[in-house]
This record gives sequence, C-alpha cells and structure tokens, in this order.
Amino acid sequence: MLEPSKEFQEKAKGRQKFQHQGRTIYEWDQTLDDINIYIEPPKAVLKKYEDQVRQQLKPGEQMPKLDIQIKADRLKVGIKGNPPFIDEPLVKQCDSSESYWLVEDEELHIILQKAYKGELWPSVFVGHGKVDPMTEQELQKKMLLERFQEEHPGFDFSGAQVNGMVPDARTFMGGIKHN
Repeated sequence: MLEPSKEFQEKAKGRQKFQHQGRTIYEWDQTLDDINIYIEPPKAVLKKYEDQVRQQLKPGEQMPKLDIQIKADRLKVGIKGNPPFIDEPLVKQCDSSESYWLVEDEELHIILQKAYKGELWPSVFVGHGKVDPMTEQELQKKMLLERFQEEHPGFDFSGAQVNGMVPDARTFMGGIKHN
C-alpha cells in the first residue's frame, strides 16, 4: 500500500471543507465522540457588531438571532424568521440531547455527539460528498490512535504509526469500551 503524502496526513488532522460554487459553506472535523461543524455566521448575530446592527433596525424590528435545530438525523441552521441556511439530513445518527452549539471567536461551532462512539463519518450531510479514500484512511488512523490514548492514558501515542489497512476503531481488538 502506498504511504499517504504529508498533504493527506495534514488534511486528515485538520478541518474538512465543504464548498459550493467556490465558497466555503462550512468546515468540519471529527473525534471518537463528536462531529464538529464550523460556520462563519452573519455579522448581524455577533456581539461585536450588535451596536451597528441595532442602529440599522427599523421600529419594531428585533435583533437577528440564530435558529439552530439539532435532531438525531437532521440539522437546521439559520436566522429566526428566515428560511434556514442549512437544512440537511445527517449522514449518520447523532445524540441530539448531548449535542449543542456556541459562538466562539466569531465562529459558529456546532458539536454533534455521535450516536455510536468511534463511528467514522465520511461527511456530515447526505449529498455533500465524501472524503477521498486516502483521507478516510488517515481519519481512521487518527481515531484509532485517539481510542488507544483514551484507553491507555499513561502511554503517549502521539508518535505512533499505523501501517497498511487501518482497522475500524469501533471494533478493533474487542471494540470500544463504554463506561
């Protein structure tokens, strides 16, 4: 098997981008437990611009607020009173009761708790493409090493390498231990 290039290794470590018509709609990454989605929100919902937005409001208008609905199989993201910016089915199931969102450093961060710990998501939404096979292998390696680190906290797996086909982090060597 060919050894993945540094480019694929770095891509798997960082955020994946979903682009449409040359524009980044969102970025995402994953851990054993979570899918993390990062979106640049409209400036109108950021505290930093609150005074400017308030000055532009007409009488009776309210400050724009994010409207985010996380369901086990679907995510909606938008501004209250407007059609959602994203209204898509998820590729896999999430635990909506443990999922949440926040705005941090002028970025909307949505954290979806995976319904099945260690399950590799090839993308976030149905129809939004999948990561390429080389990146998928690198993501699988990352999650396998994350699992080993979690199960053996006294060891340092940061320099560990996995060669050949990467086993499924959920099932390899007896599978993930649930506490």
